[in-house]
Amino acid sequence: MKTLEKDLETRLAEDHHQAIRLWLRMLTCTNLITGKIRRRLRQAFRTTLPRFDLLAQLERHPEGLRMGELSRRMMVTTGNVTGITDQLEAEGLVRREVDPNDRRSYIVKLTPEGRRAFGEMARVHEGWVIEFFEGLSPEEKETLYALLGKLKRHLNSKEVQ
Repeated sequence: MKTLEKDLETRLAEDHHQAIRLWLRMLTCTNLITGKIRRRLRQAFRTTLPRFDLLAQLERHPEGLRMGELSRRMMVTTGNVTGITDQLEAEGLVRREVDPNDRRSYIVKLTPEGRRAFGEMARVHEGWVIEFFEGLSPEEKETLYALLGKLKRHLNSKEVQ
């Protein structure tokens, strides 16, 4: 007899609505992937997912981002962003510059070393994500992508506000 892993889907009963089963399946898959990425980032790069996410935001914005904007994009408090930025700055991966438009604010930018380090992490991370979805055919990935897009549009629509 196969032992079920402990995850959100173990809470399901036969009489649960299809939408609840789907929701828990999506959460379980998200949690499994996120957990694997967290573990691999720690093992391969001695870093955390929030640090990776902050570097990714800065890589997309070479002109830098204000601390508040980083906080909004990462959906964490400015205190969390400050702590992560302090660590990355001490390691020489990012630098803070006074915002010329608001002397009370800082703009955070990748350093050349930060750009190099993140480039390596991003390349490896992309390989991991590709690996996680290898169990699906190209057609299945396209279908899943399209269906999730349809769900996203519905959730962002006026009917679901």
